[in-house]
Amino acid sequence: MANIITLLRFPLLFIFIGLIYTKNSTVILWCVPFIVLITLMDTFDGLIARARGEVSLLGSALDIAVDRAFEIVLWVTFAHLGLISLIIPIVAIVRGTMTDAIRSVGMIDGEAAFDQVKHPISRFVVSSRFMRDFYGTVKGGAFALLTLSLALMAMNHPWDGWVLKTAQVFSWVAITLTVIRGFPVFAESYRLFKNPPPMRKR
Repeated sequence: MANIITLLRFPLLFIFIGLIYTKNSTVILWCVPFIVLITLMDTFDGLIARARGEVSLLGSALDIAVDRAFEIVLWVTFAHLGLISLIIPIVAIVRGTMTDAIRSVGMIDGEAAFDQVKHPISRFVVSSRFMRDFYGTVKGGAFALLTLSLALMAMNHPWDGWVLKTAQVFSWVAITLTVIRGFPVFAESYRLFKNPPPMRKR
């Protein structure tokens, strides 16, 4: 059930993107709660997985992969629409591919991504409930505000300027947190170089 909710975010994401490109202010305005819902589904799948005893390595990998694709697609989309700097999706792509490549090595031995960092500070930054919720709130807030600013621009609303500026601040804070939360993964990857897991023959 949890994995179905995780994967369901993909079609909903593409529906969202199609709707915001309609340039219809009313449609785009309704997309604000829609993107909030899709973002919150990342929390729902984890809660359901724990409640139903469906926590697994596959579920963990799927959750990270979908969340990574979700945020990269949205950053690229909003950059294409001219709402944010192109630097933001570039940083998200580079950070995401590098950290996930490192994490994939640890997963070979059955270690979930958030369990791979060992230092207490690293664990707080990467996997603590506070940091994950804070990061998710800022990132979700950025996506919602960017969508709202797009709707206000479509209707020539006088508030569109300051809403866009607020959305851009949220976006820069979100991408900064992305880099900060990725740093411990790089810092602790020395363990993989000191004791790399053996290659498995096919």
